[in-house]
Amino acid sequence: MKEEYRKKIALLGSTGSIGLQALEVAKLRSFDVLSLTAHSNIKVLEAQIREFKPKYAAVSDEKAAKDLKVKVADTKTKVLAGPEGVMQCARADVDVVLNSIVGMAGLLPTLAAIEAGNTVALANKETLVAAGDLVMKAAAQKEVAILPVDSEHSAIFQAIQGKNDKAMIKRLILTASGGPFFGKKASELRTVSLESALKHPNWSMGAKITIDSATMFNKGLELIEAVWLFDVLPRQIDIVVHRQSVVHSLVEFTDNSVLAQLGVPDMRIPIQYALTYPRRFESPVKQLDLCEYGKLTFEKPDYETFRGLEICRQAIEKGGLYPAAVNSANEAANELFRQGKLGFLEIAQVVEKTMQALESKQDYSLQDVLDTDEFSRQYVKSLIKN
Repeated sequence: MKEEYRKKIALLGSTGSIGLQALEVAKLRSFDVLSLTAHSNIKVLEAQIREFKPKYAAVSDEKAAKDLKVKVADTKTKVLAGPEGVMQCARADVDVVLNSIVGMAGLLPTLAAIEAGNTVALANKETLVAAGDLVMKAAAQKEVAILPVDSEHSAIFQAIQGKNDKAMIKRLILTASGGPFFGKKASELRTVSLESALKHPNWSMGAKITIDSATMFNKGLELIEAVWLFDVLPRQIDIVVHRQSVVHSLVEFTDNSVLAQLGVPDMRIPIQYALTYPRRFESPVKQLDLCEYGKLTFEKPDYETFRGLEICRQAIEKGGLYPAAVNSANEAANELFRQGKLGFLEIAQVVEKTMQALESKQDYSLQDVLDTDEFSRQYVKSLIKN
């Protein structure tokens, strides 16, 4: 018999990989889905509206929103349009807002959810990478919890439960799959195709994050996110390549004991934990059988080939707006690679040049972050034109 534990949730980015899996969890747990959002995929969003019957649905693409409004006119769901519509969904009267929007577009909805006093289950790492100081201060002021959804940060979050004295934590160890090109050298990656970069060995994810995994920028961005989530220094975070993606991350304590969270590589585990926190329930994910794997391996990353790791570490060590610049430049370069306008190794090159061109400051406002976002994207485009 399924234990009753109803929650009201808002799901931002419901048509993406995380969103689809979150709705599987919501159905399993009989959650009330009050609002859904998408960028432009109204075919999938329409089906979700008919199944989950949310009070609100928002489409950031205003033309697509008009089309959706016609398609679901026979339902009671109110369709909202544009970024403001997405933020209205984030402000809904719910128990938790799961933000799985891809990229910088997730920042303002996160802040809107916090302003409304909603707990945030965060699958949008760019929120903290670009504006970690602002977001964490806003959450503290509103006494809003930010619960990690990324498997690595969820692993750390789970490992430190009941160990709230930050002084106990010596080191965080983020595990990385290494992506499809681990073991390759730069000379072998100059002409890699988009198709090969999208073949992740363990995870099924959207195109942007899969390319980030191939470049290992994803792990660098996760390092920055971990600094803010767990209030640690960059030097307290190490990265190891763990090809099996069974150990999702580890925490080393001052006595040199290490706790790890393990599980099969399935995002429904961290998604459900964030949505049901602090409780645990039966999961749709299969049970981990370590004998199936036989052995688990750990290796050092290749910082020379995968420059994104070091670029991200430099950005957070320098602080201020540098992480925002790296995040936005990577977003722009990632998209250009997917469009065939930029080589794989050039992604890191243009991101590093953008960071070096930025005139940063330590104390920044939301407008500074937005201006840095615009500067970084335009600077990347200028490098391509030249």
